[in-house]
Amino acid sequence: MNDHIHSEGSGEEHDHGALGDAEYAEFMELAAEEGFDVEDVEGAIEAAGHGPLPVLAVVGRPNVGKSTLVNRIIGRREAVVEDKPGVTRDRVTYEAEWSGRRFKVVDTGGWEQDVLGIDASVAAQAEYAIEASDAVVFVVDAKVGATDTDEAVVRLLRKAGKPVVLAANKVDGLSGESDAAYLWSLGLGEPHPVSALHGRGTGDMLDAVLEALPEAPEQTFGGAGIGGPRRIALIGRPNVGKSSLLNKVAGEERVVVNEMAGTTRDPVDELIELGGVTWKFVDTAGIRKRVHLQQGADYYASLRTAAAVEKAEVAVILIDGSESISVQDQRIVTMAVDAGRAIVVAYNKWDTLDEERRYYLEREIETELGQVAWAPRVNVSAKTGRHMEKLVPAIETALAGWETRVPTGRLNAFLGELVAAHPHPIRGGKQPRILFGTQAGTKPPRFVLFASGFIEAGYRRFIERRLREEFGFEGTPIHISVRVREKRGAKKK
Repeated sequence: MNDHIHSEGSGEEHDHGALGDAEYAEFMELAAEEGFDVEDVEGAIEAAGHGPLPVLAVVGRPNVGKSTLVNRIIGRREAVVEDKPGVTRDRVTYEAEWSGRRFKVVDTGGWEQDVLGIDASVAAQAEYAIEASDAVVFVVDAKVGATDTDEAVVRLLRKAGKPVVLAANKVDGLSGESDAAYLWSLGLGEPHPVSALHGRGTGDMLDAVLEALPEAPEQTFGGAGIGGPRRIALIGRPNVGKSSLLNKVAGEERVVVNEMAGTTRDPVDELIELGGVTWKFVDTAGIRKRVHLQQGADYYASLRTAAAVEKAEVAVILIDGSESISVQDQRIVTMAVDAGRAIVVAYNKWDTLDEERRYYLEREIETELGQVAWAPRVNVSAKTGRHMEKLVPAIETALAGWETRVPTGRLNAFLGELVAAHPHPIRGGKQPRILFGTQAGTKPPRFVLFASGFIEAGYRRFIERRLREEFGFEGTPIHISVRVREKRGAKKK
């Protein structure tokens, strides 16, 4: 199976997604026979085989129009709200596209100014986002000019060494452009005058963003393939026992800091040996350092989780088995699924649960976490170390599923049998058929199916279930996209 796993190679291989040259040529011949436009098929394979997207962080102090600019970039006004005290978000990362290139945007709005003071909160906020990013848009209010807080963020940016695009916001005319020119003094290169509110200059700024972003994220996956340790993010809502679990797997007690020291944190990754293998647990400082931020705590936890997930290959999601599964637990699970990471779910405090609680927890898992029924599950006690030996096999299983690739010939034989035995329901007098497909990528597995008509969501879910039954894919999300064949002759001249 490893022969079919996509590896980082030439640009030509990358264009084919996970398909080898011979497999790609054979597949394109099949597509042409079925009447598909060659360019459309090539585009579908390339889009599905792109792998992880590069990450752009948008940072800046409150009230500089950062939220409005994020909305401009992602093209959805409802996605981000104003910088208001106490505001929390279900998501902190979004997908965006400009000039045909897709990337992720890390939203750094919604900080709580009153908790640590503006300088400290801006610095901590920016650090989380910068750490998870491949490039940064730094937003400054051109009308106000550079403030001490802006200068503090500049120091963080220089230390991080990430490419920076300086956005001088609130520029609505020639006088504003003069204001923007003063921001050369920050030493970050050319200030790009924009009006996030009206859209002025944002196109030129996004052109600069594309120049700054790499084609693929620097946190490239496949550490095992190049001899490096695999990366694990231990995530979960506050106070579920992440720190205790980390201490247990590390085999030693570590100091837990109960307050934030200064305005920054130490972004530490720890190498820990488990099961005779060295693993890299990412962003453990975020676990060990318990920051009591009152109203802003949920938001900081979400941003920290997003940053850790972006750096990791597998997410170990810790849930407190003694409490009901919460909306926050579900959000964290969704964050890991949306990020396309391998997933293991660990239920902590299992040794403290009586039979009644275990019964109700099983029912909750079925109803509240059905979306990750495919994830390996481990029942543990971070305090006593119960069943900790099951953690590594679960992680290895999830990573194996994440990297699995089904050869195109075998996939199409499976699809042919499946469609013959279970055809798509007839709709409007027509019965759409899946004609053929390919797995264009791994980490996570990404499939492109080509069909004669629209395939309903329920039938797609059915296909996913059968793919899992046939080929495994334990511990990984699966992405399935469908391309519909245009009417024959529609593109012929």
